[in-house]
Amino acid sequence: MAANERHKGNAGFLSDDRIGTTPKKIDTSIIERFRKLNDITGTISDYLDEKGVRGVVGASLLKPTIGDRTIVGRAVTVRNTPQPLDAYRSVSENDNLMSEVEAMHQAEPGDVLVIQGLSDVSNMGGIMATVASRQGIVGAVVDGGVRDVGHSRKLNFPIWSKDLTPITGKWRCATQEINGVVNIMGVSVTPGDLIVADETGVCFVPQDLILPVLELCEAADAKEANWVKHLDEGMSIPDLVQKLYQNFPHQKNQRQG
Repeated sequence: MAANERHKGNAGFLSDDRIGTTPKKIDTSIIERFRKLNDITGTISDYLDEKGVRGVVGASLLKPTIGDRTIVGRAVTVRNTPQPLDAYRSVSENDNLMSEVEAMHQAEPGDVLVIQGLSDVSNMGGIMATVASRQGIVGAVVDGGVRDVGHSRKLNFPIWSKDLTPITGKWRCATQEINGVVNIMGVSVTPGDLIVADETGVCFVPQDLILPVLELCEAADAKEANWVKHLDEGMSIPDLVQKLYQNFPHQKNQRQG
């Protein structure tokens, strides 16, 4: 690891000072335990609520390109801003300032690329999907546009994005930072946060909450399995209401009334 041991060193596009410290790895056993959860994003969302964390974006806002895929991995981040030049002047001057490839250079197999990008232009296309897939990145989350979706689908590389567009970003986007804090649809994401995405949405679990949220989710899974067992055995709806909702204040008042 170069750049004073902070990261791998740049790939030749951005200077080292614009690349943040490589985040701590998430143990593969933790990743696998998350992958075993039922209704994974819904369960995580419930416990992020309980922790007072806004960390979920629904699939109606970040739409998956491959509907049946689920990914779990560490966030590697990119922050893009608008190109300072007019797009058509950038073309004439061959002034490409978009460098998400630098994040792929920093990534490890199993990571998730997270891009704070621009709307209605592509922040990631087919060639970069190919590079990401080769590097072992399991998917991407993009607050902005992507293109060449057919290409990324052929690679079985899933992307959750706000927009789909054929318009290139290389003359319109400027990459400012790799592995810094980014904002994804109003959610603050730090490099090393856990990203979980499926057909219903994307969860961003802060690093310090990864294990506590996992343990709560596993307990909820076990409890839900027990409820399903009771329902399969014929539990009535009144019995279900009494047991499942007994701790809610409204239900307590109903029983007392």
